[in-house]
Amino acid sequence: MDKEHIEKTKKLLKESGFLDKEVATYLALLELGRGTVAEISRKAGINRSTGYVILDSLTSKGLARVSGKEPKQEYVAESPEKLREYMNVQAEKQKGLAQEVSSLLPELISLHKTGNRPSIRFYEGLAGLEHVYNDTLNSTEDIYSTSTYEEMHDALPKYFSTYYARRVKKGIFVRTFVADTPLARFRKANDATEHRETFLVPRGTFPLPTDIEIYGNKVMFASWREKLGVIIESKEIATTLRSVFKLALEEAKRLDAAQK
Repeated sequence: MDKEHIEKTKKLLKESGFLDKEVATYLALLELGRGTVAEISRKAGINRSTGYVILDSLTSKGLARVSGKEPKQEYVAESPEKLREYMNVQAEKQKGLAQEVSSLLPELISLHKTGNRPSIRFYEGLAGLEHVYNDTLNSTEDIYSTSTYEEMHDALPKYFSTYYARRVKKGIFVRTFVADTPLARFRKANDATEHRETFLVPRGTFPLPTDIEIYGNKVMFASWREKLGVIIESKEIATTLRSVFKLALEEAKRLDAAQK
């Protein structure tokens, strides 16, 4: 192998996670074909004790094997094909790890705090929408909200068939205003058993296509048409929107009474 290809090989091995001494030892072993620890270490330019460690590492990677026993024990270089096999296995492992990281990304982002900036998490699909609603069940105080009952129940009928009972069991009360629809009127009729105070507003005048839930230091948005859930965790934002909702509820209460 000429000098150019040796340098390319060294670069490839280093980029694949091999340490400098591992690279030197592997290339020395390939050139020798086989040898004792002392012979290989001398060829690689490392001390004998380090040679034992590195040769064991190369053996665990399937790039070398042991022949014989001490004091005549030797290490034998496996075919370079084994290096390709090792690289393929590592690539598959990295691919699997990348997929796992992708699935955990929303939670990792939520852990990433930059100063006092709020954390924002995005959840896609119906599973994501279930997740954001499950998070509201962690509330330790009243929830202020607005909801789109028809779209909620059309998208996740089984989920919402138990959600209200689960919330009641946790003792979480909801104060909400919603567009006046048949399903909204049905839910309002069940306010007492579902621990909720509902006010109906004219649907044509006040369209409310996105669910909003304010609880603790969090604000949750659920867009059913876009199949997207968002949770913002910020005391300042939650406090501000909670005050806005309290004002809106006063007007919703007036509008609700006017419709009767």
